[in-house]
Amino acid sequence: MVITRELVFPTSGHSEVVKITDKVAELLAESALKRGMVLLFIPGNTAIVTTLEFEPGLVADVKNAWEKLVPSHGDYEHNLRWGDGNGYAHVRSSFGGPSLVVPFEDGKLILGTWQDLVLIDFDNRPRDRRIIVQIMGE
Repeated sequence: MVITRELVFPTSGHSEVVKITDKVAELLAESALKRGMVLLFIPGNTAIVTTLEFEPGLVADVKNAWEKLVPSHGDYEHNLRWGDGNGYAHVRSSFGGPSLVVPFEDGKLILGTWQDLVLIDFDNRPRDRRIIVQIMGE
């Protein structure tokens, strides 16, 4: 069986990290499926879904690392072509990707002890970020 749902998270951009584990777990519980996979997909090119330990120190470290790896105030051809100033956001998201697959068993996500699902919005303005959630299983 495949169940498709959508979650929406308002974000402020600028590498904001949003914990989404609980909302995804709620959708999984509503599905009543016992084992399978959850696919998370963001339609768009300036945000990613990934996993990390969601605690303030690491969240700050991740933001700082992205800024060092792909500076927000660098020179980007995308900015020259489109003038929207978010070339860095496109480059950052290309390293993480728009999707993630997480297995589940006994109706529960299989995650490490401190592992959380997160959305990282790299864009340079607030958005309502959509995440398509497909729950596949039995």
